[in-house]
This record gives sequence, structure tokens and C-alpha cells, in this order.
Amino acid sequence: MNKSLFLLGLCAAGNVLAADEVKPFSMDGEFGYIATTGNTETTSIKAKLSAHQELTQWSNDFTVEALYKKDEISGVEQTTAQKYFLSGQGNYKLENPDHRLFGFASYEDDKFSSYDYQATLATGWSHKLWEDDTSKFNYSIGPGYSFAETNEGVEQNGFIVRAALDYQWKISDTANFKQLVSTEVGSDNTKSKSETSVSAQISGGLSLKVSLILDHNSDVADGIDNLDTQTAVTLVYSFF
Repeated sequence: MNKSLFLLGLCAAGNVLAADEVKPFSMDGEFGYIATTGNTETTSIKAKLSAHQELTQWSNDFTVEALYKKDEISGVEQTTAQKYFLSGQGNYKLENPDHRLFGFASYEDDKFSSYDYQATLATGWSHKLWEDDTSKFNYSIGPGYSFAETNEGVEQNGFIVRAALDYQWKISDTANFKQLVSTEVGSDNTKSKSETSVSAQISGGLSLKVSLILDHNSDVADGIDNLDTQTAVTLVYSFF
């Protein structure tokens, strides 16, 4: 699969979803940086941009993430983590706005996984089970198609079933809890992701966030772990 064509398609899909009259819009930027020198030298950078758009007929979400880490091993600096991820989901509201049809697209490039790239297209049913002053819960499920290529150049394309859960809880006026879970079940590989986070407002639009991310692939090459974990403390700024 041509990576450039897929990325252009994802961007075009986002433009179509945003073509309606804009209603409430929110966007958060997240950044974390760690550098150590002396006996151990490391550099770690984590960045994320997420946006939510609520239109009359659409509810849209977009995410861009990047992770980079460099360590000194036996006196030689080596890159030990390099990962990029982007996704977009549009939810079309039916007569009952809590009942929706969704379209989803994602692309991931993880240099230290078994895959040169992994991409997903999916569509199906989305439901906002509830939303009140302190919490909200959404889920989506539907069929899709995955595109992947291993580091050995073997393509693993095929039909999948994608399911996702999104739970958010406002602990207080200044603290929030989020739990995001997704899985993509296919004949070649089952790809799952969980992100658990707690954030606390520091001042104005600036917050401190602690997160635990679990990435799991059922089919990996010999010598590569099925599960990747990422624990991070980052600063989050709410632009809107």
C-alpha cells in the first residue's frame, strides 16, 4: 500500500467531515521531554495533538502522536524508540443524536515493532451511552480493513472487526480521568491499545498528565515482545 496515498486520503476525509458549520471545538497539545547526562545519557520526547469538533450532524475526533527516545549504549548513542501515529474518526448523528454511524482511519509507523507500517479503515455503529456533568461513555464497533507490512516486506492485508470504548470522568473541577480502549481483530493479527490517564489543572489551560499506554500485537517476529508499555508524565495545554 502507498503510504503517501493513505495519508492524503486521511487528510481529505478530515476535510470532508469538517465542511459543515463549526460548533464547539476543542484542541489539546501535549508535550514531555526528559534528558539525562553523566553516567547515563538519554533523550526522550513525547508529543501529542488531539482535537474534538462538535457539528450539527457530525462529531469528529483527530489525533497525532509522536514518540522518540535516544540512549547511549556501550558509549554509542542509539535511537531506541521512534513511533508516529495519526487517526481520525467522524460520527454521523442519526435522528437520535446519541445513535451514530462512524468512519475511522488510522496510520502507525513504529520503527521498533515487527511492522514497517500498520493502517486501518473501519466503519460501523457508534453510541453515546450517556453524558452528564461528571462523566461520559461512548463505544463504537464495526467491520473494517487493515493494511500492514512487516519488516521483512510481507504484506498482511485483510478484513478486521474494530471495537473501541471511551470513558471520561470529571473527578473535580481541576482533575479528570480518561480510559480509552480499542481492538482490531483480524485473521493475521489482533492489534489492541489501552490508554489510562489522570490529569490535574495547574493554571488556566495548562495541566499535568500522568498516563499509562499499553500496545499489544498478537503476531510479532521472534525476539520482539507482544506488549509495549509507555508510562509518561507530560504537560497538556488546552488551546480551545
